[in-house]
Amino acid sequence: MSTQEGTISKPSVQKDPATCEHISRMLARICDKWTLLVVRTLGRGPRRFNALRRDIGAISQKMLTQTLKELEENGFVTRTVTPTKPPQVEYALTALGEDFLSPVRGLAGWVAVNSERITAARTAYAAGLR
Repeated sequence: MSTQEGTISKPSVQKDPATCEHISRMLARICDKWTLLVVRTLGRGPRRFNALRRDIGAISQKMLTQTLKELEENGFVTRTVTPTKPPQVEYALTALGEDFLSPVRGLAGWVAVNSERITAARTAYAAGLR
C-alpha cells in the first residue's frame, strides 16, 4: 500500500495536481443537482425560461438563472433572444452540452436501476444507528 491506507497507486494514473484541481473544479461546476436536471430537460429540445422552470419543478427563478448562466459560460448552453415584444429568450444545448447529455442520461439510468439498493442501504444504515 502507499502512504494512505486503502489507496493503491497505479503507474498509469496521472498525478499532476493542476490536472486534478481542474477536474475537481469542473465536476463541482457541472455535476450539481440543478445542472444535471437542466441539461437533462434541455436534452428534450430547446426551452424558454418559464417552460424550463415548469419542466424542472421545484427550482427557484434565481437558481435557474444562475445555473443557466454557468452552463452558458462553460459552453453547454446557448441563449437566443428573439427581438419581439416582449423579447423571447430560448435556451438550447450546444454540441458540448449534447456530448454531456450522454453521461447525464447514463447517471440517471444508473440511479433508476440501483434506487432500491440505495434505499435498502440507507435503511440498514439508519437501523444500525439506533
